[in-house]
Amino acid sequence: MTASPILALTTGEPAGIGPELAAMLVGRAHLKQRVVAIGDPELLAQRAALLDEFALSPLEIIELGPDDEVPPAKPGCLPVWPVALSAPSSPGVLNTANSNYVLKTLDLAVSACQRGAAQAMVTAPLHKGVIRDAGQHDFTGHTEYLRDACGADEVVMLLATDQALHARIPGWQGSHALRVALVTTHLPLRNVADAITSTRLEQIIELLAADLTRWFGLKKPRIAVCGLNPHAGEDGHLGTEERDIIAPTLQRLRQRGYCLDGPLPADTLFTPPHLADVDAVLAMYHDQGLAVLKYAGFGRAANITLGLPLVRTSVDHGTALNIAGTGAADPASLQVAVNLAADMATRGRLT
Repeated sequence: MTASPILALTTGEPAGIGPELAAMLVGRAHLKQRVVAIGDPELLAQRAALLDEFALSPLEIIELGPDDEVPPAKPGCLPVWPVALSAPSSPGVLNTANSNYVLKTLDLAVSACQRGAAQAMVTAPLHKGVIRDAGQHDFTGHTEYLRDACGADEVVMLLATDQALHARIPGWQGSHALRVALVTTHLPLRNVADAITSTRLEQIIELLAADLTRWFGLKKPRIAVCGLNPHAGEDGHLGTEERDIIAPTLQRLRQRGYCLDGPLPADTLFTPPHLADVDAVLAMYHDQGLAVLKYAGFGRAANITLGLPLVRTSVDHGTALNIAGTGAADPASLQVAVNLAADMATRGRLT
């Protein structure tokens, strides 16, 4: 019998809800996966002490060395690969001094996956602004940082709703996941059109299709592709990117056997009739795709980075500084990310 995969969980921005989400995962959630958190043990204990479920029985933290065995899941028990904070942290109060701490947790998770100590990594939310404000890193987000850390040529951001969630789109049929991938990620809107080239679009679709097969078991995934402009350019009257770049690229890829629909107007693509038989939607830019996905399943979805030589999933929300330390955070998205990472890691080992 194959042992369950080990999941390395980075605890994110220390002033945000990440540390308490890690505690909630082994407290109120019925965790079955082998998870080892990466962060400051004292911070995790302090944040857990603010939660009702640990009022009578404190969180049991097991500090592990790099070669120690990760124990099976146990209620109220959190194995930890320790990384010390650079400076004390208070809920809701950002401190640039801890920027390197956050990046060290990511580096440790990548290293653990690369050397086989973990089979996947799951990331709690970090705060991009405070890392940039520290002035030491030109940081744009988890996705790009992990791309560079793993030496990947290109990555794709994919968000997916919980497989068991009935999306809150009127008329939605069934309970299959809504998956939305992005051609561009964290770019100012005025830069998006210039970033959509035939070369990039082809690379993103090839990678998306390959990893939908590798990690999700979809033998020939059907991908619906959004246009960039309103009405998908309306034959060049509302923009020429569809006519000159997107449509010709999709046609070349269809001739190579890819199952692609589009370019389609985004305002009608995200409706039940168009989504019924689609395995994933490819949006041209961040808010074009993610606004709909988060309406359909916010708090019950996960962020996946495709194109890496390892499995990485994350929550679908931010650091929520305004509720950090209050116990009001919801671990549901983290649970979805953990479940998905375990499924992907298991499937990847079987292929």
